Amino acid sequence: MQKAAFVAFIKGMVQGVGYRYFAYRRAAVYDITGYVRNLADGSVEVFAEGPRTQLEAFLGELKRGPQLSYVEEVEGNW
Repeated sequence: MQKAAFVAFIKGMVQGVGYRYFAYRRAAVYDITGYVRNLADGSVEVFAEGPRTQLEAFLGELKRGPQLSYVEEVEGNW
């Protein structure tokens, strides 16, 4: 199983809507490690590490976000 990592910056209405908790819970489902934090510009930063296939699925979840959020853009690097 190929291990990989990415850092993603999620923009939109993603602070104050449970986005970090959502990302934390979804990462646990996919057995992914890393961190998630709010940034001063209103975006959220996610660093994730794990099996590439799991990371790809997790990235899809990040693009969707929790029910109260609105994700405008996800920028990232593998």
